Amino acid sequence: MPRRKPGSLLPLETEILEAALRSDAPFHGFALAQTMREQRGSSTLTSHGTLYKALGRLEEFGLLTSEWEDAEAAEGRPRRRLYELTGRGAQVAARAAAEQPARRAPRTSPEPA
Repeated sequence: MPRRKPGSLLPLETEILEAALRSDAPFHGFALAQTMREQRGSSTLTSHGTLYKALGRLEEFGLLTSEWEDAEAAEGRPRRRLYELTGRGAQVAARAAAEQPARRAPRTSPEPA
């Protein structure tokens, strides 16, 4: 498998950044996956493992930051990792969104013939 060019993002990574750009608060992975599927009919998201690996790469690239939520906020459920777009991440997401206007439209299924 060929390596990616330095500075390039995979389609899933770009889609995550664009979804994060629309979020006005820190987000967790499961909610992000739901949003991507509902709003965009995401076809790049194949499993949650794929999502969390991509989130980790974006954090390594300095495009996202993350931290564990406060234990009090968990209220009887496992704590979640909360992600937030960095300034650089917002710039990359805005540039990607501007370069791909057709991808921003929600996908719909073809009408029956």
